[in-house]
Amino acid sequence: MQTRPGNLVTEAFEDQRERLRAVAFRMLGSHADAEDVVQEAWMRLARQDAVAIENLSGWLTTVVGRISLDLLRSRSTRSELSYEDGISDILVVDDAPEPLDHVALADSVGLALLVVLDSLAPSERLAFVLHDMFGVSFAEIGQILGKSADATKMIASRARRKVRSTDRPTGTGRAHREVAQAFRRAALGGDFEALLRVLDPEVELRVETPGGSFVTLGATEVASRARMFSGEVAHHRPVLVDGLPGYLAWREDGTPLSLSSFTIAHHRITAITIITDPVRLAALELPDFTSKIPAAGEEGTRP
Repeated sequence: MQTRPGNLVTEAFEDQRERLRAVAFRMLGSHADAEDVVQEAWMRLARQDAVAIENLSGWLTTVVGRISLDLLRSRSTRSELSYEDGISDILVVDDAPEPLDHVALADSVGLALLVVLDSLAPSERLAFVLHDMFGVSFAEIGQILGKSADATKMIASRARRKVRSTDRPTGTGRAHREVAQAFRRAALGGDFEALLRVLDPEVELRVETPGGSFVTLGATEVASRARMFSGEVAHHRPVLVDGLPGYLAWREDGTPLSLSSFTIAHHRITAITIITDPVRLAALELPDFTSKIPAAGEEGTRP
């Protein structure tokens, strides 16, 4: 006979929900998929005799891990997610100098690691995320993978080596912000030479518009295009976009105009992504800056 979880089990599950969502998100890199996984875990719990589960936290972690692993393996048989599939999972937080919400900031920095995790095989990603990020034992992870604790430890070690050896942009967060600010000033001022000084010779500009995605390569071409954006922006403010420095721009009526992000290495911008499609912008959870538009001359508005 199936026993639905009572109030105490429901409360216990709700206490675990945020942690389970975090586990699933770092496994899958998608907020929507993570939410679906957590909901599926709840449905499976509802079909169990919950009173007989000795360690609810461990049981739920195992279930979430198995569901996430199945999704990762199914992805490997399909093409990678398109930009449209992942657009709603971009995390945008305020990057103003005043104190930030530390949880949101930490999550945005963690998103940068997702790019590295994408290079791992499903079993490697599971072992790395559960052990190194959430402290799950190798024995428990091995039960999910169907392997011994020693074999699982080797998988996690291999994943750790891959993560550490993956090239990532160099420099500090502050230095990256300064480069992004320099680009923004030069673009708004139409300073072609200043733009060339902060752009890598092989820089890639990707602009997502209602008509599709358009890519421009090379510093000269990108600098020429960047100046086209100087005349339309009413207000802008620095943000972090998946942990990368960027800017959110909006019109006088508060409507989002564009969201840009910058990948920076060795004090040069190597890639720029700009979203101008209003449908895609509307799908994002963007910070609301319309109530605190700075005065003229301050960072966050047109000079």
